[in-house]
Amino acid sequence: MKRTSNQSEPIVLLIDGHCNMCHGLAKFVVGRDKRAVFRFASLQSELGRRLLKEGGMPEDALETFVMVDNGKYYTKSTAALRIGRKLGWPWSVAYPAIVVPRFVRDRVYRFVARRRYRWFGRSESCLLPTPDMRSRFLE
Repeated sequence: MKRTSNQSEPIVLLIDGHCNMCHGLAKFVVGRDKRAVFRFASLQSELGRRLLKEGGMPEDALETFVMVDNGKYYTKSTAALRIGRKLGWPWSVAYPAIVVPRFVRDRVYRFVARRRYRWFGRSESCLLPTPDMRSRFLE
């Protein structure tokens, strides 16, 4: 997944394919990603499991989402803040929160992640993307 500065390889976001909140995150990002740099894959997919393994993470790490950018892996609150930064104004204004110690940021992230199915629901099948979103999903 390495890229040179001249290459425009997409940034891959691995999301829980059964999580309605994660589906909402994907829709949010696609709607604001004017340069179309983000691509998505389900954590449960073959590609998702392979990328988790390549990143040294357990293949069943479903309580997080992962951002793979230029061969580097970011998870939890760090991934969320980096996504905002890549989306630009006004979402990038949250990025200075990166100075908050990760264990504090990730504690908040875990609080939400553990309740996401209860609050947002769980789908028995993976997201069926709209035609506009379909080109952003990797198989």
